[in-house]
Amino acid sequence: MTTLHEATPAQATAPARRTGSAWTAFRAILWRDIFVTGRELWVMLIQTSITPLFMLFIFGRVLSGQGYVRGNFAELLQLGVIALAAFMTALQTVAMPLVLEFGFTKEIEDRLLAPLRTELVAIEKLVISTLRGLASAVLMYPLGWLIVGSAPWRPEGLPLLFAVAILGAWVGGGVGMTLATLLPTNRINVTLSVIITPLVFTGCVQYPWPKLKFIPWFQVVTAFNPMTYVSEGLRAAMVPNVPHMAPWISVLVLFCLALAFTYASVICFRRRATT
Repeated sequence: MTTLHEATPAQATAPARRTGSAWTAFRAILWRDIFVTGRELWVMLIQTSITPLFMLFIFGRVLSGQGYVRGNFAELLQLGVIALAAFMTALQTVAMPLVLEFGFTKEIEDRLLAPLRTELVAIEKLVISTLRGLASAVLMYPLGWLIVGSAPWRPEGLPLLFAVAILGAWVGGGVGMTLATLLPTNRINVTLSVIITPLVFTGCVQYPWPKLKFIPWFQVVTAFNPMTYVSEGLRAAMVPNVPHMAPWISVLVLFCLALAFTYASVICFRRRATT
């Protein structure tokens, strides 16, 4: 006869305790990163905002004032600059620190010793990079208003604006983490230098995607850049009178890219952490 043994109360609550411990550790690590980000926010914003701000000043103020570009170009560019800030800030602020943590400082070992699965450590990195990207994008709005003298505003477009900004920053963080954990440490600087410029100039920051139909091959190239869908989604939210990609396409593509890069970055992070 088979004897059945009932689980004791301690055994029954063990998984719940492990879950609670992991959640507590996750919140503690996330809060620490948020605190550090708050202390070094101005440094991070200077590093990631110089290019967008100068681009907005030259194209949106100088060239517009000289009559070389139309008056509404500043609004078109401003949303592209916000997209650039969200995406690139998330990418850069996770890629370079992660290379150092896996390389010289070995700081990542402290996080891996926490009562937390390796996959959740990677997710925490994506969350904090997304928050940094959003912080940079939010700051771009008033700074853009100060530089250009106006800022596009449409309250009914705010849900789409936030959805696209969050997805765009998350995808940027996923790209940065994937590169930082997939490439050798001594290659990451060269790789980022090579890919950042093409990302900036093929991401529809300075022009709307539908207007590229007179250069079909370049329109196809820009469709492979995740930042294109961030720029187009933000324009659809705030300046719908400007030609733009259908909002549902931007959201759907960004959502699929977020899933893909989350999976890729977690897998690469776990492999790097266990080697």
